[in-house]
Amino acid sequence: MKKFINYIKECIAEMKKVAWPTGKQVVSYTKVILITTVIFAVILGLADFLLLRGAFLIF
Repeated sequence: MKKFINYIKECIAEMKKVAWPTGKQVVSYTKVILITTVIFAVILGLADFLLLRGAFLIF
């Protein structure tokens, strides 16, 4: 049990060293991720559509 308590104390000490992002940074990062995801989804969807159309023209 002593090892477990020591582990928890070390975890807490390490978490205090972490440079946590501010609320504005979190919102900013989230926007970037969402926009990037949408852009990639559109690109992949368009590629899928064009390849499917090309396959129908060939076959």
